[in-house]
Amino acid sequence: MPLARPFITLRATLPRRLFTTTPQLSKILPPRPKPPPDSEIEEVFIKGSGPGGQKINKTNSAVQLKHLPTGIVVKSQATRSRSQNRAIARNILAQRLDELYNGEQSRSAIVGDVKQKKRASASKKSRRKYRKLEEEKRAALGLQEDDGDRESEEIRRTDELNGEPSGEKGNDDVEKPQELNESASHLEENTPAATEKGKTSSSNPNDL
Repeated sequence: MPLARPFITLRATLPRRLFTTTPQLSKILPPRPKPPPDSEIEEVFIKGSGPGGQKINKTNSAVQLKHLPTGIVVKSQATRSRSQNRAIARNILAQRLDELYNGEQSRSAIVGDVKQKKRASASKKSRRKYRKLEEEKRAALGLQEDDGDRESEEIRRTDELNGEPSGEKGNDDVEKPQELNESASHLEENTPAATEKGKTSSSNPNDL
């Protein structure tokens, strides 16, 4: 009875590839700033203003926060809910403090920088696209001009083969100046005045 061969599994030892987007690799955003503790906040509920109906104008749904250590004051009346406005006001205050303490390294500054780079990249791509279209248009116009020149050259060669050069008249249609002079002198000799003059000159006795 033949011996059974052991089953051997071969596993490829290839490194795993990390699939991630380019913006995540190039720029990692810092975490969102956390609101300060309530002990550093002075909270006041006030009436809202602007559009929104009686719920905004006649109820104390708007929230105003003041950060005691820095004196920063923020206000939120984004919704008709007081609890939601409290959360929104605290997030706004946290963002203002992050900008104050971290400056260009704050989350809002980095996000603004990333958005500006994206807009610049999109604008650059748009300019490159229109430049490419313009070059293709010019190339197409150049090909049309070359076709027109080629057609004119073919017409000229055809006329030359037929004995009628384009842009030039044949030799039969144009009389040379010398031929014109000879024709004029021949006409003068055949006129009656020239004939009488010849007879007179022949009858002159001095010539005898």
